[in-house]
Amino acid sequence: MNTMPLVLRLTPDRALWRAAAVVLGSLFIALCAQIAVPLPFTPVPVTGQTFAILLVGAAFGSRLGAATVLAYIVEGSAGLAVWAPGATQGFARLAGPTGGYIAGFLFAAYAVGWLVERGWGRRIVTLAAAMLVGEVIVYAIGLPRLAAFVPAERVLDAGLIPFVVGDLYKMALATLAVSGVSRIVPR
Repeated sequence: MNTMPLVLRLTPDRALWRAAAVVLGSLFIALCAQIAVPLPFTPVPVTGQTFAILLVGAAFGSRLGAATVLAYIVEGSAGLAVWAPGATQGFARLAGPTGGYIAGFLFAAYAVGWLVERGWGRRIVTLAAAMLVGEVIVYAIGLPRLAAFVPAERVLDAGLIPFVVGDLYKMALATLAVSGVSRIVPR
């Protein structure tokens, strides 16, 4: 059972509209990335990126969501100021301790969109489960990269444990936002 992504229900079926959605979505991710709180004990800041990634994946669907995150990654790699504020910009950010999380965003957006397209967005519980899958993917790709920069015994303390509560909150906000808009947009 395929379900049309929210953004595709709102825009005409034209390549120009889809390209505009990708650009606006990547700008939304970049804006949310600017909401950043550095933590003194880890190179990983608390940011609004995960909220944006989950929202884009669920609202845009697998392909358009992944294309949007890929555009964001290309923009950041090219040196545009889209990454969360930090010491490194451009491609160096991908090569650094948070690069795995950024790469994980691409796979998370695709997975969340793919699950929503298969009906996981019809009920708030399954939509939240799709978002949780996206969060797990971000950590599964981000933590091994972080492990190259912090001692092995500190990886979970530096890259997972301090972020769980905030990520659950962002996941809940994204779930409520997508669910709320989906209720008023005709299928």
